[in-house]
Amino acid sequence: MLPYLSETRKASAIPIWSVTKRTFAAWRKKQPQFARRWLKEVGFEPVPGRHAVIPASSGRKRAIAGVVVGVDEAVSPWDYAGLPTALRRGTYRIDAELDSAAASRAAIGWGLGTYAFTRFKTADEPARATLVVPGNCDRGHVRRTIAATFFVRDLINTPASDMGPEELADAAKELGRAFGGRVRVIEGAKLLERNFPAIHAVGRASTRAPRLVDLRWGRRGPRVTLVGKGVCFDSGGLDLKTSAGMRLMKKDMGGAANVLGLAHMIMDAGLEVRLRVLIPAVENSVAGNAIRPGDVLSSRKGISIEIGNTDAEGRLVLADALALADEEKPDLLVDLATLTGAARVALGPGISPFFTDDEKLATDLARHGAEQADPLWRMPLWAPYRKLIDSPIADINNAGESPHAGAITAALFLKDFVGQAKSWVHLDIFAWNPAGRRGRPKGGEATGMRALFALLQERYG
Repeated sequence: MLPYLSETRKASAIPIWSVTKRTFAAWRKKQPQFARRWLKEVGFEPVPGRHAVIPASSGRKRAIAGVVVGVDEAVSPWDYAGLPTALRRGTYRIDAELDSAAASRAAIGWGLGTYAFTRFKTADEPARATLVVPGNCDRGHVRRTIAATFFVRDLINTPASDMGPEELADAAKELGRAFGGRVRVIEGAKLLERNFPAIHAVGRASTRAPRLVDLRWGRRGPRVTLVGKGVCFDSGGLDLKTSAGMRLMKKDMGGAANVLGLAHMIMDAGLEVRLRVLIPAVENSVAGNAIRPGDVLSSRKGISIEIGNTDAEGRLVLADALALADEEKPDLLVDLATLTGAARVALGPGISPFFTDDEKLATDLARHGAEQADPLWRMPLWAPYRKLIDSPIADINNAGESPHAGAITAALFLKDFVGQAKSWVHLDIFAWNPAGRRGRPKGGEATGMRALFALLQERYG
């Protein structure tokens, strides 16, 4: 098990009592008078995530009788996620009857609440509280979910100086080795030789060579291919971003981080699929050989692309990767990308839009997003908007001139490079928490990963 999660049953473990708005009054009546008076004094209310430490009435210094915490009727992982850092160091146990799914969500939330990115810290982080994992939780699922999420967060939180195309490729290699996968990397000028001109064009201005990472795992079952945008830093290119717009662009490889996290979960769970992960890893820089507005690029699929904006580079590298993925006619093709600001304007940082023409896939994915507290919202692949990215001199424009429907036109751009996959879905993710919440500290985040894994486990588990 992971740090701050214990399998050891301890008689001395401090109980955590879970209450809802519906059950709180009845629970409170059963408590000693001292505890009832204390809860009134501290103003405890059974709001999800709110907690109160109840001291022992014996008068022993700092002794704790237990902790009461508000939870949702359907236990959310975030109900317990604030406790590891809020409670003093010690071992705790949940004193509630939870079914296996709820117990797993509680343990996952606790584990995610212990995360801290400490790579560049000189001082030690304060110790967290430890939870005795509920006996009926799915330990394998708890462990892999937390480990994959930490992996994703670490990749995104690492500064671009230490997480360039080479380091991102190395992370994929290390993951492949851990689970017996096979990883191939095409680098630099070899991208042109192997017909990945758009990936090369975006990354050629950087002193760090562009790459295409290709991870394969599994020899039986349906073909599941994951494509992740791996722009390790995005200056905007010649259409230079403002300093404010550039500040978080180390996270522009969040799509790649998330597909690697999802691959981690798939391989660890041993799902019977033929998994392929494709990551175009580049840095969008400024130099004399950078792509220019008005240039026309070729692509692996043969579609010519006019550059309307060099800051719309993510869809260019995805175009070549999706075209390669599509050639194999996968049963399910998924791409994740920190692609558009328009998606954030539409849905904010906490909900990710997804686009697909597969009705069953859309229904299932939305359901799993809700069940996993990993919210996703379907947006339309509205065909009439395709004209907004028409080009008078090429087959398509990577940005177009209209400010409208940016997330939709980006998805429609990608759709042009997918034609043979049996099913395709595109997720336009943020991969970042702009402010800390229970179990979700400010910084890089796994977005859509838990929902997608639940979908794959249901279909191929």
